[in-house]
Amino acid sequence: MAFLYHILNDTEREIAEAKRGKSGLNMGDLKRKIRDTPPVRSFADSLSKGFGLIAEIKRKSPSAGEMRRENFDNAPEAYDKSPVVRALSVLTNYTHFGMRIEEMLDIKSRVRQPILRKDFILKEYQIYQSRAFGADAVLLMANVLSGEKMRRFYELAQELGLDALFEAHTEEEIASLPAGATVCGINSRNFMASNRWLLAKVFTRMGLGRSGHGPDPSVDLQTFSLIKYLPRNAIKVAESGVKPGKIDTIMDLGYDAVLVGTSLLKAPEGIHEILAEFEAAVRQRTNHNAPLVAAATA
Repeated sequence: MAFLYHILNDTEREIAEAKRGKSGLNMGDLKRKIRDTPPVRSFADSLSKGFGLIAEIKRKSPSAGEMRRENFDNAPEAYDKSPVVRALSVLTNYTHFGMRIEEMLDIKSRVRQPILRKDFILKEYQIYQSRAFGADAVLLMANVLSGEKMRRFYELAQELGLDALFEAHTEEEIASLPAGATVCGINSRNFMASNRWLLAKVFTRMGLGRSGHGPDPSVDLQTFSLIKYLPRNAIKVAESGVKPGKIDTIMDLGYDAVLVGTSLLKAPEGIHEILAEFEAAVRQRTNHNAPLVAAATA
């Protein structure tokens, strides 16, 4: 788990930096800023409007490297207009994903869907920070938080009007989710495999090996079968590794939404074209003839 611990240590550092320096905001500053932040949009309600995407915005990722600049620049407009994008996921971990939380408010002003702050939430400070900078929901990860911390963070998020997406990778992590969790996701990414694969890529760049090329083996789509252990009445989200050709499988399993990032932001054909493929895949399953109604106006 060295790869994950490395990210968590960097996240702790980013939290400390957010509290100090010229632009640092302490808890009192955040609470005052919340008063002037735009109203919350319901993440859960938007995901309840029919199967769709939580479409991600990030500049880079540890596994995939830099996203295509053109796709990144066009993402807010493309997502806002897409009839299948129910919400946006904005990565705010600067060290590993290239974006700062201050960018979230600008993105929110350009779209009509709710915004999920996707980050490694470790402190209550980040919950207040999320609300202050325009998030409508936060990601709470069962592989980095205890069941008690998830419960406390969820209660605080609700007090601030935020929804939460609970993320799990195993049956044991699902069992640790708090009672009343309304939006639950299964992430198919295996951090142990991510660690091995990233090391292999480094060795390859150094000329020390030939591994590290090809598809990302840290994504195991079989993990999505864990849906059977999620709370029966929860909104269910499939995360990581899903491409248009897998939409049928994801819907057959019973998921209500899919979180998609790299497939959109790295697509060589352009973000509008790859979104059209996702839209066609959803349309084929939901209604062969009726046009999709834009999520933003539904």
